Amino acid sequence: MEAYTEDGLGPDRGRSAQSQPRIFGGLLTMTGSGLSNQIGAGIGAHAFPVLGPAGVVAVRQLVAAAVLLTAARPPLHRFTWKQWWPALLLGGTIALMNICLYVAIQRIGLGLAVTLEFLGPLAIALLRSGSKLDLLCALCAGTGVYILVLPGSSSDFLGIGIAVAGAACWAAYILLNGVVGRRLPGLQGPAAATSVSLLFYLPVVGYLVAAGSLTGPALLFSVIAGVLCSVIPYAADVVALRHVRPAFFGVYMSINPLLAALSGMIVLGQILAVHEWLGIGIIVATNAAAILLASLKPSASRP
Repeated sequence: MEAYTEDGLGPDRGRSAQSQPRIFGGLLTMTGSGLSNQIGAGIGAHAFPVLGPAGVVAVRQLVAAAVLLTAARPPLHRFTWKQWWPALLLGGTIALMNICLYVAIQRIGLGLAVTLEFLGPLAIALLRSGSKLDLLCALCAGTGVYILVLPGSSSDFLGIGIAVAGAACWAAYILLNGVVGRRLPGLQGPAAATSVSLLFYLPVVGYLVAAGSLTGPALLFSVIAGVLCSVIPYAADVVALRHVRPAFFGVYMSINPLLAALSGMIVLGQILAVHEWLGIGIIVATNAAAILLASLKPSASRP
């Protein structure tokens, strides 16, 4: 297992590992992951009338497993138990996280569902905070989330509860992905975990095939969602978590409500209210502060 520096930003390979290009490369990876995920979620929602949330997730996982297994070719029979147990847990977490998100999207919409799911990474940021400034960033992000949502008596509390369950899964996903990324090289970890998650949805795939539902635009939307929401983010996240702290990953991924709102406008035609833009502005400002703090910590943590 690679040793991490005291600031936790990446493996201890000297000052070159702490360079600005490395930091911004990690930021670009996380941004690309979030953008791909939210656009894919919006596209996948178009298949709900035919396949339902479980059907869309099943196709997503099928596509992701096919692509990642082909690309990574993990030697599953050679995995040790130390490598298998986090991959198994990550696979179960992915299966539950995805169905929670898609059911929540169906009930409360893309922007609100993703915003509530962000509470998982926010919790990681709070629990793993190494300084008062980190904690302040997480609290500011939380304030932005509240302003963005403004929950009221007319809220769909079942949908909100399902989204919060997805948030807990996302927190577990971050922690487990970090472990898997350190114990399995390349894309072997995501490939193994995605294959495990597919096992939970094989009955759904079988039902859809028997019913003749896997045809036409619904199948196309689900396949695109599988690539954008599973293949690209799983691979990008496991790479990013090799180089950044889970706390910083959690705070920075607060950009997802912004990306979800933009995806909702472009893909689903959802228009934002003034308070939603205000909440998004707070979240984006928090991200800018978190990026600045991350870039300053290496020099501050060494003599």
